[in-house]
Amino acid sequence: MTSKSTQLDAMQLEAQRLGLVGLLEHWHELPAEQREKVIHWEAFTRRQRSLQRRMAAAKLGRFKPMADFDWLWPKQLDRAQVEDLFTLDIVRQGCNAVLIGPNGTGKTMVCKNLVHHAVMAGYTATFIAASDMLRDLAEQPDARTRYKRVKHYTEPDLLGVDEVGYLSYDNRYADLLYEVLNGRYQRKSTIITTNRPFSQWTEVFPNAVSVVTLVDRVTHQAEIVQFVADSYRLKEATEQRQLRAAARAKRTDTP
Repeated sequence: MTSKSTQLDAMQLEAQRLGLVGLLEHWHELPAEQREKVIHWEAFTRRQRSLQRRMAAAKLGRFKPMADFDWLWPKQLDRAQVEDLFTLDIVRQGCNAVLIGPNGTGKTMVCKNLVHHAVMAGYTATFIAASDMLRDLAEQPDARTRYKRVKHYTEPDLLGVDEVGYLSYDNRYADLLYEVLNGRYQRKSTIITTNRPFSQWTEVFPNAVSVVTLVDRVTHQAEIVQFVADSYRLKEATEQRQLRAAARAKRTDTP
């Protein structure tokens, strides 16, 4: 078999994969260069549309890129551990990551960048605040619609759940979170950001009997990343106030 015939076979297989029935039916009516162009255009357009759909589904909003992350600011943060998350091994293996630390230390920034990185790599992903997801599930009027919404959160290859622990919830919300995480357990990857150590999750979900099992589902085969730092947002806000004060002083001193 010649290399030319092998190339033609590969082109026909790609046309079949793309479902280009019309092109296949009139295959020999077009020169090879035109067939190749049509296949290239179709494949490129589909990749772009797929990326647009996945990016829209990720619901990331605005966020700073990891290039802007100040690695010198945290008092303690394992940079190699964070960078290893961006290999997306946890997504391929269906494992979890938990980013733990005080408010304003960069957990959400890392989580959003991981979701974005996964989407760019071809995975489906969604980012959502824990309160928004739980409220969405709790507001469903019946079991059937709630099941559909739970499935909405269990299906993406990567789910980023932000700010678990910032609010307290009753046991119903704990059960809903458990339902989502259990549906993803050892199947799909979840990244959780939280300002509470696991020992305090009973305060987040007081009186919920599922908390122990919930923590077990989250932490089993998970990467636990500790962010020990003062609030970077507070640092930026302080610097901005100082710059504005200096600008005002300069205007006042100008004759």
